[in-house]
Amino acid sequence: MAVITVAEAARWLKERDVFLILTHKRPDGDTLGCAAALCLALRKLGKTAWLLPNEEATSLFAPYLEGVLAPADFTPAHIVSVDIASEGLFPDRALPYKGKVELAIDHHPSNEGFAALNCVEADKAACGEILYTLITQWFPVTAEVALPLYVALSTDTGCFVYSNTSPNTHRVAAELMDTGIDAAWVNKRHFRTKSYTRLRVEARIMETLELRDEGQTALAAITLADMAEFRATEEDVEDIAAFVGQLEGVHTAVTIRELKPGECKLSVRTMADLDASKVCALLGGGGHAAASGCTVMGSVADAKTAIMAAIRMVRSEG
Repeated sequence: MAVITVAEAARWLKERDVFLILTHKRPDGDTLGCAAALCLALRKLGKTAWLLPNEEATSLFAPYLEGVLAPADFTPAHIVSVDIASEGLFPDRALPYKGKVELAIDHHPSNEGFAALNCVEADKAACGEILYTLITQWFPVTAEVALPLYVALSTDTGCFVYSNTSPNTHRVAAELMDTGIDAAWVNKRHFRTKSYTRLRVEARIMETLELRDEGQTALAAITLADMAEFRATEEDVEDIAAFVGQLEGVHTAVTIRELKPGECKLSVRTMADLDASKVCALLGGGGHAAASGCTVMGSVADAKTAIMAAIRMVRSEG
């Protein structure tokens, strides 16, 4: 499993053709934005490129996926993944490609090096920053390519307010905006528009929120019963993990999503006093120091017990 630079990844892609690009399960703006931008850039080079349709993508990201989703009969010559740290994060449609990814482009410190070639820059706030540098090895980024890249950057940094946001993030965002994209529309769509159902879900979270560690740790849960009661869709709870961390005094915010009976997805957001990736690694997950996730098999109560034990263990070690 070789590690390569961005320049080497750009050269490898330019020398080949007929690509299928994979995104991770429960896809966010970074993985989808990177995939769409890479696909469009490869096409600008004269290559054949498609995204593997992701069954879990919500309609929120539909505008960026028009014309890039692979037809059912497409046979790729090369498999590339973006913003995927491990094969355990492959959605169902990507499972046949386990062990077949030739190039993985990622920014997660927890990346497992599962591809034949791995281009990983863990100091980047978003995988979109890496893709920007890669694509500019070929040509200046056009507005068409810049739009999904801006989505990648803005969504993975909470509209540039998370602690992972760096001077480089802002520099890349400025370069993307200089192409003439409507950044205000993106930010309104993703950060300043909420459905009525979303607001009801947030109200339920506040009703049932548990504060631990003298108010510094918050545990929030969204159950299957809540989703059914409000008739909520995945789009209604997109990036809901960011909501809990806004509470004053909270250093560690844990959002628990009951995906099905006996299975919970946990999203952990922390400040500098706790490494979220170490916490989630204890439960088989991973991510970044300030934002990570994992899955716990069991009830919501089981998930709360497990995550609190992991938090205490990491704190005791460090």
